Amino acid sequence: MALALFDLDNTLLGGDSDYLWGCFLVEHGIVDGPQYEAENQRFYDQYLEGCLDIHEFLRFQLQPLARHSAEQLHHWREAFVQQKIQPILLPRARDLLERHRQQNDELVIITATNRFITAPIAELYGVPHLLATELEMHQGAYTGRPSGTPCFQGGKVERLTSWLEERGLTLDDSWFYSDSHNDLPLLEKVTHAVAVDPDDKLRAHAGARGWPVISLR
Repeated sequence: MALALFDLDNTLLGGDSDYLWGCFLVEHGIVDGPQYEAENQRFYDQYLEGCLDIHEFLRFQLQPLARHSAEQLHHWREAFVQQKIQPILLPRARDLLERHRQQNDELVIITATNRFITAPIAELYGVPHLLATELEMHQGAYTGRPSGTPCFQGGKVERLTSWLEERGLTLDDSWFYSDSHNDLPLLEKVTHAVAVDPDDKLRAHAGARGWPVISLR
């Protein structure tokens, strides 16, 4: 049984769920519109450039979760998935997942985006395992802080290594599909690295390393 790992944003999705959650909060008046929108864009641009401070971003992004009840947040999340995520689900992504499923591979979504946002998306794609940035909770409410190592850049390798050790699995005959140069630490670890609609930095790296480049768009 092979391990098939998939990045989520701009790989299995035709957009970025992290960024779109910020847009949703602005559009529904849940946060201060102009200021939050500007910061959301700034952090997204830093991510694209590869210079994002994940801890600074999480302090910004998780603040709204600490201000509202889990019940209210989950209600908003349902609307978010319907309005922002359903339109960017990719039929070719479903086909790719099904191909690995038919081969009895172990399917895992591994994403820097936090579990609050990504858990329902993994369910929509029928992927049983999700490694995401975890969120701290206290007495049933989100604190606005992450829990453990954020699942970003080298943190993906760290989190995956722990997950594999817990299950007695290895990266032998493993696949990883990603669009982003931020995932190079993990792409370099797997048996089969695949660039999916890659950014320019990853496309160049894939060319140099002889990795396949595919599109799910």
